[in-house]
Amino acid sequence: MKRAWMMAAILLGAHTAAAQDEASDATRAMQTELARRLSLDDEKDFENAARGKIAEIKDGRIVTQDGKIVWDRAAYAFIDDASAPATVNPSLWRQARLNAVHGLFEVVPGKVWQVRGYDISVMTIIRGQSGWIIVDPLLSEETAAAAWKLFADTVAAKERVRPIKAIIFSHSHSDHFGGVGGIVTPEQVAREKIRIIAPHGFSEEATAENVLAGAAMGRRALYMFGAILPPGPKGQVDTGLGPKLSSGTIGYMEPTETVGARGGTLTIDGLAFDFLDAGGTEAPSEFVFYIPAFKALHTTEVVTRNLHNILTLRGAQVRDALRWSKVIDAMLLKWGGTAEVALASHHWPTWGADEVRALLTNQRDAYRYVHDRTLFLANRGATLHELADATAEAPVQGRDFSTRGYYGTLNHDMKAVYQRYFGWWDGNPANFNPLPPEQSAPKYVALAGGADKLLAAGRAAIASGDYRWAAELLNKLVFAEPDNRAARGALASAYDQLGYQAESGAWRNYYLAAAASLRGNAVQAATSNGQSRSFVSAIPTAVFFDALATRFDAAKGAALNGTFQFLLPDSEESVAVVVGGGVEFPRYGVIDTAPTATITIDRRALDDVMLGRAQFPALMQSGAIRIDGDRAAFLAWFALHPPADPRFNIVVP
Repeated sequence: MKRAWMMAAILLGAHTAAAQDEASDATRAMQTELARRLSLDDEKDFENAARGKIAEIKDGRIVTQDGKIVWDRAAYAFIDDASAPATVNPSLWRQARLNAVHGLFEVVPGKVWQVRGYDISVMTIIRGQSGWIIVDPLLSEETAAAAWKLFADTVAAKERVRPIKAIIFSHSHSDHFGGVGGIVTPEQVAREKIRIIAPHGFSEEATAENVLAGAAMGRRALYMFGAILPPGPKGQVDTGLGPKLSSGTIGYMEPTETVGARGGTLTIDGLAFDFLDAGGTEAPSEFVFYIPAFKALHTTEVVTRNLHNILTLRGAQVRDALRWSKVIDAMLLKWGGTAEVALASHHWPTWGADEVRALLTNQRDAYRYVHDRTLFLANRGATLHELADATAEAPVQGRDFSTRGYYGTLNHDMKAVYQRYFGWWDGNPANFNPLPPEQSAPKYVALAGGADKLLAAGRAAIASGDYRWAAELLNKLVFAEPDNRAARGALASAYDQLGYQAESGAWRNYYLAAAASLRGNAVQAATSNGQSRSFVSAIPTAVFFDALATRFDAAKGAALNGTFQFLLPDSEESVAVVVGGGVEFPRYGVIDTAPTATITIDRRALDDVMLGRAQFPALMQSGAIRIDGDRAAFLAWFALHPPADPRFNIVVP
């Protein structure tokens, strides 16, 4: 997901605007047709989701010591109803009900357990020879602590004292390592020699992946995860990948060892683990593993109970659908037929050798279908915006719910594959350098004969159930006249119906969050994660200065020239920041012989700035920053780094 974009808390709008629409006749008809086509009454997944449950956190509620709510399932009690309301896609409703099953579950009797339903991700506990092995300690320290307490009180307390012997981070997304501080402390790791095992490249990817583009990703993530929507049949229901993001503290601990690109076998607390590298699939740094003694395959986030994102709506680098399918096939060749249970970093397990083999086969085929159909059509002239409408869902998607687009979709995954191979442009020169929306929109309004006529056309499209066309028309009007309340309300109505129809939790959230923003009734972000010092201090200093350079105001600083030498005594690091011609270039590890100014500051003080606990002016006054050389030049340079406004507009100019 996940990382810098999980850490935003933004107040948007007021609760004074028009109410949402009910489901239209066209939407109701679409929901009915989908329900007719799919076997929504198949109980197998519900049986698996509940299988082995032995305990749960009372009321599904997790709070901090000071009373802050980190997780609360009470607001989602409406999902208990087996019948989907007309305002929710019935297939997504089924997925939401499955994700809502929460508690401690025994996966392999006496050997493997999972805690599910208390974060967007899943925590797995494995019995070793002398202690416990924890896999993926959730996103937040508070939810991880509650999950571990549930296990400790239910299982561990009934046995002799067994320490935590190892922690496995399966991949570099923070919903799989951010809660580690809720289970162990750094001092405990060092004192008890707890192994922290991760895939190669983990440290760089885990902390740096979204630092550079974190502000924009964070803003879009609020829409994608429905964080500015209230829960309810007309609001946030589920993400598809899990219920929602928790809202606690994200931490970090450095791995004590990593598994290389060739994978291999490690013995962890007396148990053999067979690792297979999966980097470049769902995450840049990732592995899957098999435990022969338990015939248990951990598929991480490569195989989950949905079609995943090749490009997430919050924004990221495009993933490799071809490699994704090949990694799944490697799992199938290596362990298909021998693995008797498959469990993952999200969702519920699959039991039975035949069922595991079928799961792997179907997931492999789904990603390969996305990849190959994209290139089949692109090589025949189809463009990014034509692919999805020209492609029926994969045959496997009609019979296997685990391949359906609850998170990623065939639609935007195919567009992502196109982007990976061909980039953002469709090859048509008319689209090579189009006018920006704010410039073109008034021209479209004029072409339509004025705002009233364009509004009428948009409303007519809504009345006919053509919501995509309505959104296209009305978006032009809103960008031409952002204060036109009738236009905003009509566009919000189109988004309502598109959201209600969406099978993807991410699509639903984005459409409905857009509608709420247009109406002015978006709520305070329900997901507000704070960064811990452990997470911030793990961000490489080079990445910090690269991120700082992205904030440099080139227009105002075009005439500034100089070199600003940073010395960080506590971390024994140096960075020479060269400025000239409107460009700021940090040289990590370089000491300039004739800098404009030399700035001496501890890395810990920089961490305080990133955490919002200190400001540069105060640090200068206190002496925590020493400036030698041209102090005025440094202050002028520093003033050219205004922070980005995290509340920038998305659905209006």
